[in-house]
Order: sequence, then structure tokens, then C-alpha cells
Amino acid sequence: MNIKADEVASLKALDKEHVWHHITPTAAAKAGVPLFVRGEGLQLWDSEGKEYLDASSGGVWVTNVGYGRREIADAVHEQLCALNYFSGAAATKPGALFADALIDKMPGMSRVYYSSSGSEANEKAFKMVRQIAAKHYGGKKHKILFRERDYHGTTITALSASGQNERREQFGPFTPGFVEFPHCLEYRNQYGNDVDYGVRAAEAMEEVILREGADTVGAVILEPITAGGGIILPPQGYWEKIREICDKYNVLLIIDEVVCGLGRTGAWFGYQHYGIKPDMVTMAKGVASGYAPISCTVTTEKVYELLSEAEGDHLGFFRDISTFGGCTSAPAAALKNMEILENENLIENSARMGERLLAGFETLKAKHPVIGDVRGKGLFCGIEMVADRETREPVHESVSAAVAGRCKELGLLIGRTNRSIAGYNNVLNFAPALVITEAQVDRIIEVLDQAFSEVCA
Repeated sequence: MNIKADEVASLKALDKEHVWHHITPTAAAKAGVPLFVRGEGLQLWDSEGKEYLDASSGGVWVTNVGYGRREIADAVHEQLCALNYFSGAAATKPGALFADALIDKMPGMSRVYYSSSGSEANEKAFKMVRQIAAKHYGGKKHKILFRERDYHGTTITALSASGQNERREQFGPFTPGFVEFPHCLEYRNQYGNDVDYGVRAAEAMEEVILREGADTVGAVILEPITAGGGIILPPQGYWEKIREICDKYNVLLIIDEVVCGLGRTGAWFGYQHYGIKPDMVTMAKGVASGYAPISCTVTTEKVYELLSEAEGDHLGFFRDISTFGGCTSAPAAALKNMEILENENLIENSARMGERLLAGFETLKAKHPVIGDVRGKGLFCGIEMVADRETREPVHESVSAAVAGRCKELGLLIGRTNRSIAGYNNVLNFAPALVITEAQVDRIIEVLDQAFSEVCA
């Protein structure tokens, strides 16, 4: 799409005057944000004609199959012309077909509830837990545990389950009944080096269950790999112990795959790396790679049956609706997105290119003392920056911001922990589209090397 120079000026003026940009400080908005006009694969072009390599999949880890996929646009167009919408109370062809295709990739799961954002998908899971508590436990088993550093969405109740203090700041009071337990970042081991860290970190959750009273705790929600809290991989033994504890105390396990799902980590879902059997799985972002808004709350048949009404119980079923969960273009886009992931072997490419990216980060770490730790799975990787490797003191967030800013000047878009955890906004985040090539991975390393050299010398 070409935009004439006079139109660019007009659009930028209108944008500054009327658009309230997401997660953007007022000063930055006044200075002007990029006006992107075209994308293809991992490449983006702005209104000035500058080209960027996007290693952030749309800024917030969405465009898993890349920009410019005409086959998805065509599938959406065809569906919109046939039937654009009917409430999720009725059946539609794309809704049925995508649910079947999705469940095929998730052994043990059986039901798909459609909505339109990751926050909404998690809200549905929370409502399910609360209704199960009301129907089967006299309302007592209603509490939901969440982990420090994890993030589950932007609504008030989703923020109530957020382990990122700067995301929550100034938005309270929050929904009661949500309880935090400690993080599992082994690089910042809080228990001492003489412990089995994975097991000990999981036992921290059990301690909170016992403190609160197991008869009051209905569920726990966890990211398989912590995303915006610092790209935190679960330590060895962690997930096995978490599942054991959930079974012991009859606690439902909700896994938030909003970021990790649909190939991001080199498997269809992040939890599948660890052999875990969830009770609910939520997902959004890469489900349709941003070509349509869609999210899913997927459950086992057991959960579905717990929310089915008994005879004469007219309030016993899950009385919920998502208006735009009835948009038929969304599952149509998601179905074509899944076909692309399969036909182009993008899950395998995610795993392979992720290994190459991490190897490049290790090379950078050997060269730049400001890099304290590198970690990741598939094409979801992070670089933690430190002022001192021995003490692991984090750099000030202005330093990581400067590195990301210099990368942008050099034509590379990356992410970073930002307004997330006070004192620990020091991790650079990388989540390029799964179509990335070896040459593009090497370009990311090349630009990073230059940015670290110039900013952190």
C-alpha cells in the first residue's frame, strides 16, 4: 500500500490529535509514533519508506505466520460473504471445523469456548472456576492462585491475577480471591543453591495453598513459559510437581497459552514440552496471527460436565456470552492459520531457528559483559541485562530501552520488559514470526552486536 506524502502528513496529524495509543507514554505519543503501512513475512515498511526486520511479531507476539498472508485474507473474505456473524449460541461451519482441528492438537482436551482476546479467555476460565465453586463446593473453593512475574491480561479481574506490580499500579482495588505465590526464575534463585530448585519453587505454591486452606483454593493459573515477566523457562521438575500438588488438593490447573500457543515455542503449545495434563488452556495472539481477533478457552470434558445443569437447575449451565466470539471470520482465519503452520512445517522451523537464535545470543554473551543470562524455547527468547555479572544486579531500565531504541534505528524491532516489574525491567524479548530464515536470525545477532557495542561500551 502506497501512501502519498501529503496524505502521510494528514494521517500523522489526525493520529496525534485523536488516537490514544496502547502502552505509550503521552510524551512519546506527542513526539510521534511510527506509521506502518505494509508488511511481508518479517519485513515492515513505514510511511517514510524505511524497512524494518520485526523480531517482535507485531510488537506483542501475535503474527506467528508473518505479514501479508493472502490465503488467510481470502479465507476471511469468503467467510464474510457467506455469513459474517451469528451469536455463539448457534453453530457455524468455521467454528465447528476449527474446534475439531484444535482439539486434535490437544490430547485430553475436548471443548472450545470462543471469545475475542486473551484477557477475555482468562476471564472465562475464572468465571468457570467460580461457578464450579458455587455449584459443587458451596462457594468456598473459589480462590485462584497466580505466580509472581506472570501476566494474564488487562481487565481488572485479569490484572487481579497478574504477578507484575507495575502493570497493576494505580488500577486497584482488585477482584478479591486472587492470591500470589513466588516466581520460578532459577537465575534469581531465592532459596539458596543447595536445593532442588524446580521442586522447591513448586512447593512454594503448595505452601500458599496450605496457608489459604486447600478447601478454599479452586484453581491455579500459570504461563507455561513466563512471557512479559522475563522469558522464564520452568526449572527441571517444576511442572511435574505443580501437577502433583494440584491433584493432591483438587485444584484445577489453568495454563495460559496466550503467548506460547500455536508454535511459538517449537511445539503446538508450550505445556506440551513438559508432558503436563491441564484442566483448562487459554489462548489468543497466534491463534489467527492477528488476521482476526479470536481467543479460546479450552477445557476437558470433566470441566464441561461440572458446568452442565442438573434437571430442574435452570441456572446450572455456564451462563456466559462473548459477543464477538460469534464472528465467523475469526475461526475461518484461525483454521487457515493452522493449515499454514502445518503445511510449511513452521512448528519445526520455530524449534530449529530458535536453537540458532539462542546460539547467537550465547556468542554475544561471551563478548558483552552486560549480558547476564540468555534463555528461551523455540522462537521465544530473552536476554537479561545486568550491571554486574557476579552480583547479577539488573541494569537500569533506561539501558535496556537504549539498546532496543538503537536496534530500531538500525532497522530491527525487538521487545523488552516494560512497566512490568519494578527494578527488573531489564530483559530484551525476541519473538519473530515462525517463517524466519537463517539469514534473518543472523541479521538479528548482527544488529544486536552493534547495538550492545555502541550503547554498553
